[in-house]
Amino acid sequence: MRLYELSNSFTQLLEMADVMDPEVFQDTLQSIEEAIEDKAENMAKLIRCLEADAKAIKEEEQRLADRRKTIENRISNAKDYLQNQLEVAGLDKIKRPTVTISIQNNPPSVFVKDESLIPSHYMVPVAPNLDKKAVLQFLKEGGEVPGCEIQQLRSVRIK
Repeated sequence: MRLYELSNSFTQLLEMADVMDPEVFQDTLQSIEEAIEDKAENMAKLIRCLEADAKAIKEEEQRLADRRKTIENRISNAKDYLQNQLEVAGLDKIKRPTVTISIQNNPPSVFVKDESLIPSHYMVPVAPNLDKKAVLQFLKEGGEVPGCEIQQLRSVRIK
């Protein structure tokens, strides 16, 4: 049986407790409980395996991201070196059968020397962020915050 079927059987059995022989009821109840415990144990093992897979994938993602950053830095350094050497040689363009290399001007951009001197109408306002930890602490102390309430959820813990 599936876990949800066992849970349903357990509930139905409890509803029939008054009309069943006490010994048969106890035996049936115990067998359903054991089956539920077995299924729950297997689910916990599955969850652990999935958590291990997720952790391994996350570590691999980080390893690949680090590798990508290293390669991107090598590309940037190689481009800087190439540009520097072409500028020293006075060359703005090299045309070969397989590649064309040229040094061009980038689009204009803003370089900020001192942000405190910039007029305020050029500043973008930052959206306010809710400090949920402070709100929770205030609510725990008996305070009231409109639009907020303490929520107590439950979750499975596997040790």
